[in-house]
Amino acid sequence: MTTPDLRRDDDELVHHQDEAPIDISTAFQCARCGIIYAFRTQRNFKIHTVFALLAIVLAALFQIDMGSWLAILLCIAMVYALEMLNTAVEAVVDLVSPGWNELAKRAKDCAAGAVYIAAIGSLFVAAFIFIPRIADLVALLIQGR
Repeated sequence: MTTPDLRRDDDELVHHQDEAPIDISTAFQCARCGIIYAFRTQRNFKIHTVFALLAIVLAALFQIDMGSWLAILLCIAMVYALEMLNTAVEAVVDLVSPGWNELAKRAKDCAAGAVYIAAIGSLFVAAFIFIPRIADLVALLIQGR
């Protein structure tokens, strides 16, 4: 994939590095490239994807209400966004501090911790939504014997 031309003269453009304006489609292309990079290179991004798909399948099977769908989708978006920010922090820290450094470690640990907090919070949301439904299903199956 080639790098898009970031320099244009339109007034309706967003700005990028060196205040070079880029159009909105190029901005979306850059975002898409970041998502693809994170998915291809970050093990945890793939793990989050498995859990996100599981949550979506369970939500569809249990026909959850709109509020529960909203909670699930917001959790998925929050974990993905924080995982990508964590990836960005790690890249920038590695760029400016290629050797071991206590402050670099703190920055990376805090970024990873933010993802961890979001993931644990998402598990609580999923448990709140799905455990009662799974328990009801198990009870129905046991009664049906």
